[in-house]
Amino acid sequence: MFPRASGVLLPIPCLPSGFGIGDLGPYAYRFADYLHSAGQRVWQVLPLNPTTPAYQHSPYHGASTFACNPLLISPEHLAAEGLLDRDELPPHEFPENRIDYAAVALKKKQLLGKACARFKQRLPGEDYSRFCAENGAWLDDYTLFAALSTRHPDVMWNRWPHEIQQRHPEALTRLRAELSDCLEDLKIVQYFFFRQWIGLRTYCREKGIRIFGDLPIYVPFHSADVWAHPDLFKLDETGSPLAVSGVPPDYFSTGGQLWGHPVYRWDAHRETRYEWWIRRFARNLAQFDYVRIDHFRGLVAYWEVPADEPTAVNGRWLQTPAEDFFGELRHRFVCLPLIAEDLGVITADVREAMQRFGFPGMRVLMFGFSEDPAVNVNATHNIPENCVVFTGTHDNNTVKGWLENEASALEMRRLGLTLGREPAVDEAHWDMIRLAMMSPARMCITPVQDLLGLGPEARINTPGRWEGNWLWRMSPGQLAAMPQKQLLELTEAFGRR
Repeated sequence: MFPRASGVLLPIPCLPSGFGIGDLGPYAYRFADYLHSAGQRVWQVLPLNPTTPAYQHSPYHGASTFACNPLLISPEHLAAEGLLDRDELPPHEFPENRIDYAAVALKKKQLLGKACARFKQRLPGEDYSRFCAENGAWLDDYTLFAALSTRHPDVMWNRWPHEIQQRHPEALTRLRAELSDCLEDLKIVQYFFFRQWIGLRTYCREKGIRIFGDLPIYVPFHSADVWAHPDLFKLDETGSPLAVSGVPPDYFSTGGQLWGHPVYRWDAHRETRYEWWIRRFARNLAQFDYVRIDHFRGLVAYWEVPADEPTAVNGRWLQTPAEDFFGELRHRFVCLPLIAEDLGVITADVREAMQRFGFPGMRVLMFGFSEDPAVNVNATHNIPENCVVFTGTHDNNTVKGWLENEASALEMRRLGLTLGREPAVDEAHWDMIRLAMMSPARMCITPVQDLLGLGPEARINTPGRWEGNWLWRMSPGQLAAMPQKQLLELTEAFGRR
């Protein structure tokens, strides 16, 4: 079990920067300084995988489960290494509180192209060669997949030429020769991210801050993982999905959510002793100090929807070899600092797996004032020690937005009874932070929007809504205005420093 502590949720893309999207540059270090000064010991981020316009740049629909997002590389750090000239860095021409992904991608592509060219002129050294060798199991497939996706735009991999779709060895060898320059650039970009991430994580550790990462349970159909390992997913003879992922109706969405990822062939994973999963967990545990497993229940039983269904309603629950799978993880890893995202309808078999293998769950205070208070697991009086408590997550409205637009009269009354007074919309974010801090939960996480008391305009994601997500980011002024003294006092008062 992790030590009693508190922290802040701020995804890397939501940081301020002069390049239209948060990155691993100076503002990331300033935020780490803020966390240290406010007594916070945990920085929660979302998945770092490459995002795509096809999925509205959701970090839960990455083109690779192993690669990292080039948009998060800091041009300022590249300039400090002499890989970019200072006069090549763009002026502050991007929106301050929103991410314009098209503009960001265009500018970052130009800058990274220049940095790659200069890096190659220097003759890459032993560190780069070691990075390529140690990561070759995923890096070679990812870079070839990315290059082929550019060559065949708007075409899914199962519609590529047959010899490429089927990964005939002679075809892949020929393509790697034809695309060698492009593939090298893609590898160098991943190396840039690797170096910058190691630098930031080392700085955080020096400040006593641990990084809390996130592992999406599924990968999109058009991804390097499915193309390279089609036998691990439920596909037909043409390579098309037979069944896809989703969840039935719950309190996030009355009609359920149709995510559309291909579901796993767990029998095939079991035959390999879960080697793909083992490499995936190893990758995440090398990047993060704690790892949240998104939609944890899908590792015990998953909702499978026929691929031709328009919604997630007509699906079915299927079991996984959970005990065997988690047992193999325990056998392979000395330490498994995993947190199970166990929100929604959770059945006894999921609870039993979590208890048996010691995985902490999650509690969200916003969900704690409805339903039957005796059995509502998110109610303040039912929060256990072995969990992470949140005022809200990246899938929730902000506290202020919840109170203004979503909380029912019953929820408002119960919140008032818990506080001992009527909640005030402009002050309730601190009330909720205090409730989370004083709870028995070993870890307490507050989204940065709630620390700033922001409204629904700062919401990151609305589950079930296709557009308008993953756009918000913090301005430099908001970072400068982050509350330090009040958060530090609460942290110390409730023994979380």
